Amino acid sequence: MSDQLGFNKMAGAALGTLLVIFGLGEVLNIAFAYKPPAKQGYAIAVQEDTSGAAPVDLPIDWGTELPKADVNAGKQVATKCQSCHNLDQNGPNMTGPNLWGVLGRQPGTHPGFAYSDGMKAFGQKQPIWDYAHINQFISGPQAYIDGTKMTFVGLKQRQDRINVIAYLHTLGSNLPIPAPAPAPKAAASSAAPAASGSAAASGAPASGAPAAASAASAAQSSASTAPAPAGK
Repeated sequence: MSDQLGFNKMAGAALGTLLVIFGLGEVLNIAFAYKPPAKQGYAIAVQEDTSGAAPVDLPIDWGTELPKADVNAGKQVATKCQSCHNLDQNGPNMTGPNLWGVLGRQPGTHPGFAYSDGMKAFGQKQPIWDYAHINQFISGPQAYIDGTKMTFVGLKQRQDRINVIAYLHTLGSNLPIPAPAPAPKAAASSAAPAASGSAAASGAPASGAPAAASAASAAQSSASTAPAPAGK
């Protein structure tokens, strides 16, 4: 009998513990119930840039910029290319084609390299890698040629690209450096004839005024000395 009573007490205690745990879990679920937000995500406050339009990368005058470019600095920047490209004359192709003599070469034509369809199509419409096209390509290869295998993010600094292209020009390039662009003519020279012409035009009536006044005075003098009509 005492064993039965002890078992009942133990069973009751265990059941009570389970009820407490279950009840506590329900209370916690109610208290900390997850309510999904009405609008997913969260807003990030971004201050609007009111300083003006984004800077524009102006066209490069290659005849002026290449002769004064820092070739050694370009060689240092070009070390980023050497993980995928060999720069030596008659060097092997790697992940990318060999770049010796790339300036002046037709895109997508270096022997032994399997170019992407995008680069082949570009080479069919662009006969050579000139300064302007290679500048745009290395600033963002995938943005410039759709489907290219070159995953390099690109050189974003204008002077870095100029220096690298100046360095590539020393690697067997047959592409001549163009003459510098002519300086724009001063606008003041065209304004000078207009100013002198307007001065002459404004002075014309003034010079004619004294002559008109003299003629009027002479006419009045003649009228005063004329003989009176007969019978008067």
